[in-house]
Amino acid sequence: MTYSLYNANHTLGGVDSLVTGTMGNMRSGLHQHLARLDEIFATRGDYVQTLQFMQQMADNVIKQLLGLSDWEKAKVDLASIADQTATVEYYRWLTYLLLLILDLIICLLACLGLAKQSRWLLTTMMVFGVLTLVLSWTSLGADLAAAVGASDFCVSPDKYIMSKTKDAISADIVHYYLYCNQTLSNPFQQPLAIFQRSLTTMQIQIQGLLQFAVPLFPTAERDLLGIQHLLNSSEASLHQLTALLDCRGLNKDYLDAMVGVCYDGVEGVLYLCLFSILAACAFTVMLCAIPRAWRQIACREQDYDDIDEEDPFNPRARRLGSQNHDHTNMHSFCSYSSSMGSQSSLHPPAPAVSNAPVSEYMNHTALFGGNPRYENVPLIGRGSPPPSIYSQQYRNRYSPTMRATYLSMTEEQSRHFGNDFRA
Repeated sequence: MTYSLYNANHTLGGVDSLVTGTMGNMRSGLHQHLARLDEIFATRGDYVQTLQFMQQMADNVIKQLLGLSDWEKAKVDLASIADQTATVEYYRWLTYLLLLILDLIICLLACLGLAKQSRWLLTTMMVFGVLTLVLSWTSLGADLAAAVGASDFCVSPDKYIMSKTKDAISADIVHYYLYCNQTLSNPFQQPLAIFQRSLTTMQIQIQGLLQFAVPLFPTAERDLLGIQHLLNSSEASLHQLTALLDCRGLNKDYLDAMVGVCYDGVEGVLYLCLFSILAACAFTVMLCAIPRAWRQIACREQDYDDIDEEDPFNPRARRLGSQNHDHTNMHSFCSYSSSMGSQSSLHPPAPAVSNAPVSEYMNHTALFGGNPRYENVPLIGRGSPPPSIYSQQYRNRYSPTMRATYLSMTEEQSRHFGNDFRA
């Protein structure tokens, strides 16, 4: 469309330039040459009458050029319209490109938030999703309005243009350029024909003066050659003007512009409508999915918190147990000191009989691999309860000494200890 507008503006500008240039040559250049020749041929009345006749022909040419059309009234700066259209289209394209990039970034960050189960990222993307949803519906409304307006114009563009130009240009001229049928006659044919005949007549008169007057008045040759050159340039301008005023050039520009608006333009706007609809649907689904994902994350965190806090392999239990680490170590140290003091005053007692089942005791023995440190040292020296009580605690959870030992380990040691213990 913009290319056709620029081309049509170039054609109209060429017509205006040719008309203005020819009228200027006839009014100024020809008038000066005729004035000097009139002084030279003052003694020859027949030559003076020839010069007056040529002046009448020049005035007739100017009249015909003015009668081509009211160019000043019909002059329209199509280049300015094309510039405005190109500017609007550029910013429209840039806006949709930025909107597409924004949609992609929001979708990628939403997927990242779902993968990392990040609440703040999902919240931020939900806010941007609502904003993008509003932008999508707004762009959809603008595209639909543009599509409807362009469709209404494309139903009958000829009538619309004729109604807009009826006050500036004759209806015959507009009809000639809009339809450009071979049956239609060029409305400028008569002025152009009169222009051609006037130039031919003036050239014949100049040829006669060059042939008969120059031998008598040699000083007149320069002005006569100047007039001949001016008439030749005017005839060249006439041929160019005839070609530019033909309907085929402007009609082709008009058809190309209508194809750009009514086919490519409307089709592109419909694709933009489809893009806006898909983007709006996608972000609607995303806004509906994020709250559900939020609830899923909340349920998982609640299930994670419900794990037994006394399990030493629970990271949360380790965090809670680290707060009592110093207190536990102090308690273990005091128990060990008390046990050593009691050992110095007591003889090794007889092996105690456990009330626990034999299978549990054997499992307990196998658990520690028959280590003599835990088998031969008296229970009171280990700071542990009798086997019957220890078995009951073991069924519930591990001993305080084991918990204190586990909590004093590093993360790597505890991981190896947990794997060995489970094995």
